[in-house]
Amino acid sequence: MTTTQEIITIAAVIAGTMLTRFIPFMLFSEKRTAPAYISFLGKVLPFAMIALLVIYCLKDSIYKSHHGLPDLIAIIFIVLIHKWKKNTLLSIASGTVFYMILVQNFFI
Repeated sequence: MTTTQEIITIAAVIAGTMLTRFIPFMLFSEKRTAPAYISFLGKVLPFAMIALLVIYCLKDSIYKSHHGLPDLIAIIFIVLIHKWKKNTLLSIASGTVFYMILVQNFFI
């Protein structure tokens, strides 16, 4: 790829990213409220996306090998920590550390 092609590619990626970020603000300004289905999707989609990511990550590891066991244990740990402390950063950090401890020390 030449330098010109690289610059054009980077500019296209920047423009695409900026458009996807700015279009909702252009369509739904302060004067005009969003339709009910857009508000509903804004509430539901983040949880649905997290669920889809978890299912996608676990779809092969659970049934085909024993490598899914530390994943499931870590997910249960993360859910319990999050229910207890209600702190997303703590849940993610402690879950990552717990998973690494499981994988490196117990599920070798």
